[in-house]
Amino acid sequence: MKNLNTIFLLAILCMALLGGCSKTTEKTTSEGTLSDNTQGEEQAEEKSQTPSVTEVPQVKKTTIKVAALKGPTSMGMIQVMEASANDEAGNAYEFTIAGTPDEITAGIIKGDYDAAAIPCNLAAVLYNKTQGQIVTAGINTLGVLYIVETGDTIHSIEDLKGKTIYTTGKGTTPEYTLNYLLASYGLESDKDVTVEYKAEAAEVAALLSEKEDVVAMLPQPFVTTAMLNNDKLRIALDITEEWESISTNGSSVVTGVLVFKKDFLENNKEAVNIFLSEYEASAEYVNTNTEEAAKLIEKFDIIKAAVAKKAIPYCNITFLQDEDMQVKIQGYLETLYGQNPETVGGQLPAEDFYYKR
Repeated sequence: MKNLNTIFLLAILCMALLGGCSKTTEKTTSEGTLSDNTQGEEQAEEKSQTPSVTEVPQVKKTTIKVAALKGPTSMGMIQVMEASANDEAGNAYEFTIAGTPDEITAGIIKGDYDAAAIPCNLAAVLYNKTQGQIVTAGINTLGVLYIVETGDTIHSIEDLKGKTIYTTGKGTTPEYTLNYLLASYGLESDKDVTVEYKAEAAEVAALLSEKEDVVAMLPQPFVTTAMLNNDKLRIALDITEEWESISTNGSSVVTGVLVFKKDFLENNKEAVNIFLSEYEASAEYVNTNTEEAAKLIEKFDIIKAAVAKKAIPYCNITFLQDEDMQVKIQGYLETLYGQNPETVGGQLPAEDFYYKR
């Protein structure tokens, strides 16, 4: 009897041990019962399929120091500036916005800037001054000059005969551009047309407000500013349209271009091409989203949003590259060179002045 009790107790103990083993080797899920080994294998598989942070390659952005001028030559890159400020651009940009070319010219020569948005003829001058160390990668602005008047008498270049034109830019590209157009229609400055040059566009705008039947040639955005302050003022002629209507070589008035230091471009072509693509998209954005672009233009202290919004459609902001760029620039520089070689640095740039992707 004693042995029988012992056997009965051993049987109960074995059953308890088996029950305990069952609880530790099975778990219930929404899809059924899994063993500890099966679940462990699935967890290991999931872990192997999830990349760790250290496994994601980190691409270091190239730093590009960019200089530009207040006005149309910087307005076109405003989306790139905004993306850079938000760390969303393809490169790490450092922008410097200056009021006049003199403020950045020395820095371009010294290499303080890797790229710059500057007047087209200045790019040619710097190319010659640096023995070919400046390369042009794109046209960012075509012509921004307009003939405006307070009357309604000018509808063609021929209508300027006998008129007095107030403008700025004596000895610079505005003078040579106007002379070229006048000569194309058989008119001579100071013979058939009187041209009075003022030091600043503000002086010209003041004359338009003070006198009746005044004719002037002004650039954007000064035209828009003057029109906002003088409801009698009208745009009579678009100088760029007038130029292109008589051009036989595909040239145009080229106001602004994007240039790079040659050594920087050669050593960073991938980064440069990213910038060119971003710049092209930015120019399109500015032209198709004028209200939003105008707000950004004011945000970066280029010009006031109210002026920018009205001026953008007349600023000829663009981004032309490769062959189209070269054709327009070459024809424009040849015209300037024909009047005064010093406006392009004494000689026309060679083929290496033009960057083609």
